[in-house]
This record gives sequence, structure tokens and C-alpha cells, in this order.
Amino acid sequence: MDENFLINASNISLEIEQRQILNNISLQVAKEQIVTLIGPNGAGKTSLVKIVLGLVKPSSGTVTLRKNLRVGYMPQRLHIDPSMPVSVDRFLKLAVNANRSEIGGVLKEVGASALLNSQLHSLSGGELQRVLLARALIQAPQLLVLDEPVQGVDVNGQAELYRLIENIRTRHKCGILLVSHDLHLVMSATDEVICLNQHVCCHGHPEQVSNDPAYLELFGKKDAETLAVYTHHHNHSHDLGGDIVEKREK
Repeated sequence: MDENFLINASNISLEIEQRQILNNISLQVAKEQIVTLIGPNGAGKTSLVKIVLGLVKPSSGTVTLRKNLRVGYMPQRLHIDPSMPVSVDRFLKLAVNANRSEIGGVLKEVGASALLNSQLHSLSGGELQRVLLARALIQAPQLLVLDEPVQGVDVNGQAELYRLIENIRTRHKCGILLVSHDLHLVMSATDEVICLNQHVCCHGHPEQVSNDPAYLELFGKKDAETLAVYTHHHNHSHDLGGDIVEKREK
């Protein structure tokens, strides 16, 4: 395995109860690289992530991880039982044996310092996603695996979270495997895109994929210009609730 690569998945297929979930998929993630999996619902994105993490065994194919690789995982969904109150501080302590200083540091990094003593079940969508990202970061991972990290977040918060993820890659020099539904919102933060629909429909640089006939057949002609302008030229920041808090110089 090339020393630059963190993971190397080769010819992965998955069949469950005679239904083909994944068919002959290969992917690699290198140090400081962001690779994004996109595709419609039911395309097999989460199944592929679970195979990469070793949570599901493929029907065929191999997954090789760099030796002693530290992985931080942000799941697509987290069920929170409101009858069992858990503070953000306690939730993060349950992840690893971290002290309050470490927890405070990682919450500050994701812009969620004010949430330390908040109850998990009371958080908004954007707040919860930042806490889950902090949980994935607290183990100082070499690889971050983020399954739909902007789920339940409004469009303003989505753009902010994708910028935060890009900054994390730069700051921590980690590789990132990201699952997303919308290519245009992740274009500026992604090095390589793999478009899935049980198989690899197309892959490459995001702008290349966005013009690929296979991508257009799956997703249709979106209002790409509006989304791209918003993503690339958005010159202000939002707080955890999505309100504008500051202007940024272009």
C-alpha cells in the first residue's frame, strides 16, 4: 500500500438477501485529501462507509487501512432519548477519556464552546452536527469519516459546516471521507468526487463530475449557478442558529 494513502478499498461488492447493494467499487483516500461520495438515496453510500470502517463485511473485495490508523467517525443519525438527559460535556467524555480542557478545545474548534453544558436533546440541527463533529475530532484522527455531516442543517449552516470541515483538514492534516447529497455545496471543499448508484457512475474533480452525463442523468440540471455563487462567494459567517454574525473580506 502506498505510504501516502490512509485507506485503499478495492473491488468492493455487497449483496444482502440476493439484492445487490454495491458492485465492484474501489476508492482511496490519501493524507490531507477530501474524497466525497455522492449519489441518490439507496445508492449504497452508507453501506460503503460501514465497510471501510469494518462494521460490515463485503461480499467480495478488500479494504486495507494504514497500520495503526486513528479514525474519527461522524454517523449519519444519532437517536437521542429525551427521557435520559445527557449534557454535551458528558456525551464527549463518554467518547474517550478526555478531560474538560480537551473537550473545551475541540468544542471551540468547531464553534460550539457555548454548548458545553447544554442538554444534547435540546440542541438544534446545526448545533448537534457540530457536537458530533467535535466527538469525531477529539481522538486526533488521521482519517475523518463523515456520513451526511450537514443533515438537518439549513443552507446557511451547511455552507459554514463545509468550510469548517475544509479548515479541519488543513489544521489537522488529516484525510476525510465525506458523504453528501449535494455536489455543488461541497465543490469548494472537495478534491475528488465518487458518484455512486450501487456502482461507480463517474469520478474525478468535482467540476468534472458535475458535467458528466452520468451525474446529470442521476441528478438532473440543478440551479448550479446560484448554489456555486453562494458557496464560493459567501462573504459572511453564521452563528449556530444560522444568523449572520460577521462579514468576511473577499
